[in-house]
Amino acid sequence: MIRSAVLGLAAIALLAASPLAQAEDTPAWKSCISTTNTGAERFASCSEVIETKSQEGRKLAAAYCIRGHENNEKRDLDAALADLDEAIRLDPTYACSYNNRGRTYGFKGDYDRAIADYSEALKLNPNMAIAYNNRGDAYFHKRQLDEAIADFSMAVQVAPNYARAYGYRALAYHTMGNYKRAAEDYTAEIRLAPTVTAYLGRGDVYRDADQLDRAMADYAAVIKLAPNDARGWRNRGMIRLFKGDHKGGIADYNKALEYDPADAPSWNNRGQAKLRLGDKKGAIADFRKAIELRPGLESAMAGLRQLGATP
Repeated sequence: MIRSAVLGLAAIALLAASPLAQAEDTPAWKSCISTTNTGAERFASCSEVIETKSQEGRKLAAAYCIRGHENNEKRDLDAALADLDEAIRLDPTYACSYNNRGRTYGFKGDYDRAIADYSEALKLNPNMAIAYNNRGDAYFHKRQLDEAIADFSMAVQVAPNYARAYGYRALAYHTMGNYKRAAEDYTAEIRLAPTVTAYLGRGDVYRDADQLDRAMADYAAVIKLAPNDARGWRNRGMIRLFKGDHKGGIADYNKALEYDPADAPSWNNRGQAKLRLGDKKGAIADFRKAIELRPGLESAMAGLRQLGATP
């Protein structure tokens, strides 16, 4: 999925606030629909509801729907599909089940079936923002970018504070090469939820738009938010190399490799910086490590040839 398809917990929140949640409900049912429980706790409680048949109708369908969601999160997709099929059999008018089964099909790579299920969810609940967002994700993976953008736009129209939908639409615009709209959407996402992913996305847009100072600022924000995340360091390191700051680039790649020593491009890029600073021995060592991690990496191979060294 784009960054992992949006989950169905919003439907759980709706259940907890709906007439389905009543004072006389069993502890297992209340725990099953609790938005504060862990996934494992909801899974166990919904399983108890299912096994004891302590609920019926939509409530029983909801237990299957929520357990199906938790199976999706564990990537136990066949179990998720079985749960969600049963939820739909019990209550074919319950949008939550179609949305979550759409996620199952999406995780399986069956985007046509995912789209069909999200569309059914939207027929039942035209204001289901997560279903618009998830259908947009499926269209994105089919490279139907206009349809994806239309769905992400509907998601934010229905839910104007839906930060992730802005981020997904930004990625679609970025893929289309519309850097202006992509940066605007990432900025909207950051205003609502200033996450590592959002800053990385906007930084990538600025990088590709050749706005290197802005890209560097966003990657610096990633480092501030998540100093142990190699992505902020290596992306800022790349910008420093673009700007000719090879010493600064090496310093950033040193940190990136501290946190992710298996990233071949980081070894290669640090080697390129060392080469430009005249550190031939260091460059050869880095190029060889890059090739060890990714055999045949052409830029590293070219660096070794330039230095008259072998892999």
